[in-house]
Amino acid sequence: MKYESLARDIVHNVGGSDNILSLTHCITRLRFKLNDESKANTEFLKSHDDIVTVMKSGGQYQVVIGNHVPDVYDAVNRVANLQDSEGGSQEQESSGSLLSRFIDLVSGIFQPILGVLAAAGMIKGFSALFLALGWITEKSGTYQVLYAIGDALFYFFPIFLGLTAAKKFNTNPFLGMAIGAALVYPTLVSAMELGAEGANTLFSGSMFEVQSSLTFAGLPIISMTYTSSVIPIIIAVFFASKLEKKLKKIIPDVIKTFFVPFFTLLIIVPITFLVIGPISSWIANWIGSGALAIYSLSPILAGLLLGAFWQIFVIFGLHWGLVAIMINNVSTTGYDIINPLIFAASFAQTGIVFGIFLKTKNKKLKSISLPAAISGIFGVTEPAIYGITLPRKKMFIYSCIIAGIFGGLIGFAGTKLYFMGGLGIFGYTTFIGKAGLDSSVWIGVLATVLALIVGLIVGYIAHSDKNEQTEKVNDKQESSIKETTHTINGQLELQQIVKDDFVKSPLSGDMIKLEKVSDPVFSSLAMGKGIAIKPTIDTIFAPFDATVESLFPTGHAIGLKSENGTELLIHIGIDTVKLNGKGFKPLVNQGDEVIAGQPLIEFDSQFIQEQNFDDTVMIVVTNSNLSKDVIVENKVHIDKQDDLLSIIY
Repeated sequence: MKYESLARDIVHNVGGSDNILSLTHCITRLRFKLNDESKANTEFLKSHDDIVTVMKSGGQYQVVIGNHVPDVYDAVNRVANLQDSEGGSQEQESSGSLLSRFIDLVSGIFQPILGVLAAAGMIKGFSALFLALGWITEKSGTYQVLYAIGDALFYFFPIFLGLTAAKKFNTNPFLGMAIGAALVYPTLVSAMELGAEGANTLFSGSMFEVQSSLTFAGLPIISMTYTSSVIPIIIAVFFASKLEKKLKKIIPDVIKTFFVPFFTLLIIVPITFLVIGPISSWIANWIGSGALAIYSLSPILAGLLLGAFWQIFVIFGLHWGLVAIMINNVSTTGYDIINPLIFAASFAQTGIVFGIFLKTKNKKLKSISLPAAISGIFGVTEPAIYGITLPRKKMFIYSCIIAGIFGGLIGFAGTKLYFMGGLGIFGYTTFIGKAGLDSSVWIGVLATVLALIVGLIVGYIAHSDKNEQTEKVNDKQESSIKETTHTINGQLELQQIVKDDFVKSPLSGDMIKLEKVSDPVFSSLAMGKGIAIKPTIDTIFAPFDATVESLFPTGHAIGLKSENGTELLIHIGIDTVKLNGKGFKPLVNQGDEVIAGQPLIEFDSQFIQEQNFDDTVMIVVTNSNLSKDVIVENKVHIDKQDDLLSIIY
C-alpha cells in the first residue's frame, strides 16, 4: 500500500485506466502504451515529487520512477485494475515508424527477463572469478552447481524468450515455451552436433555449406545449435502467433482448446527446424560478423563514439537495438565487443553526480544527488540523468565526453564481454573469459574507475550553486521578518511572523474546501494545500507578480512562481484536459513575467458545464510541503484580487 497514492496520481494523469492500452516496466521506468497520449497530463507527472521525469519514445509513454519501479508497477496495476501486462499481454499491433516498432518489439521481449538475466550473469561471473583466482576448480561440485545456476538460463534461452515473445505477439505463452523447448531438446541437440556420425554435406563449396544428420518427412534438417540462440525463437513465435489466430477462426469452439495448439506445434516446429532456424541463424551470424568487422576497423574510434553517445541512446530508448545485438553476439560468437565500450558511461555519469554532491550547498540538490550516485554505482543512471545532469546541460555533456574518452581506452585494450551479467560494478566479472584475469580485464576495470574519478573532479569544479534557481522556501535565513496589518480568518491582526508570500484571489466565486472537490488528486492534498473556487466570472487573473513556469497546451491550467519562490497551480475544472483546449483562451505564454491583477486565461464556464465537466477552479500551492502553514481566508464568497492565501515559512 506504500505506493497507492503515487499510483493513483499516475493512473489519473495518464488519462485513466481506459486510456491504458498496456503497461510494462524496466529497471527504472513504467512503460505505458496509451490509446491517446494527448490525454496524459505530462506536466503534472514531471512535477511530481516521486517521479523523476516523463519520456515519450519508441511509441511508449515512459514514466521514470527509479529503482523501486517494480513496487509502483504493482500498485498501478491494482489501482487501474489492469491485468498483469508484463511483456505485453494487452498489447495490440504496434504503430509508428519502423524504428519505433522495432524498438518497441525488442524492449517488449527482453524487458521482462532482464532482471533474471542480470542475476544469472552475476552468478556465472562470480563462478568465473573464483575459478580465475584459484579458489575452486572446474571439477569441484561447488563450481559445477554455481555454473549450472548461472548458465541454465542462457542454455535454455529459447524457452524463456518463447514465453516473452508469445506475450509480446499476443499468443498463448505456453505455445512459445513449447517451441523453445523443442529447439533445445537434448536428443535433437546431440543429433545435430557438427561432425555427427552419418552427417551429409549440403551446398558444398558455397558460403552456405552446412551439414545435415537428420531428416523430417524426407527433407534434410540443417545441423545447427539453438541453445542460447535469440533470433530463431522470436521469428518462430511470430509465425506461430499468426497461425494460431487463423486456426482459431476455422476450428470449431468445441475442439479449439487442444486442436489449435496441436496444429500450431505440428506445423511451426518442423518449419522452424527446416527453414526458420537455418535462415535466422545465418542472419544472426552475419549481424555478429558485421559488428566485429566494424569494430576491427578501429576499436578506439568505436569506443569513443559508442561511449559518448550511449547515454543519449538510453534517453531516447534507442539502446534496445544495441542490447539485442549484444545478446546475439554472445550467442553466435561467444563474446560481445559492444557492451564493454559503453561500460564507462554509467561511471562517468555517476562521477559527475558525486562531484556535484560534494560541492553543492543546495539542500534539495544534495538530497537527490547522493541516492542518484549510489544508484549509478550499480549501473542504474536514469535518476542521475533526468534528475541532475540533463537539467544542467553542461554536466550531461561533460559526462558524455568522459565516457567517450574511456570508451576509447577500453576499445584499445580489446576488452570483451563473455556473457550478459550485472550492471555497474557487478558487470566486471563479465569481462573474464577463458584467459582469466588478463590485461583486457584490468584495463577495462581501470578505465571505469578513472571515468568515475575524472567525472567527480569535473563535477566538483564545474558545478556552481549560483546557477541553481534560488529557493528561498528552503532557507529560512533568506526569509524576512515582516510587520504588517493583514486579514486572516476574518480578523484584523498585527503579525510579526516569517511570511514569504500572500496570494490574491485569481477570480471571483464561492469558496470550497479543497478536500471536498471530486478530483482525488486535489482532494487528497497530494498536489499541495490550497483552496477551490466555484467561478462566477470567466477570467483568471495573476494572484501576484510571477513568472509563468508552465502553461498547459490545452489552456486549462497554469503554473506560476512568485519572486519569493512560491509555486502556485491554477487548474480550471476537473478532467477538462479532455476538452483539448475548447473553451479556454490563454492570454500569456510560458516564460512570461506577469504582474498582480494581469489577465492570464479566459474560459467558458457554460461550455464546460454543457460538456458535463465540473468547472470548479483549484488554486494549489504545489510546494506547500516546504511551508509551516498555508492559511486560507475564511469566507463564503470571494472577489478577484481579494486576499486569499497566506503562506508562512
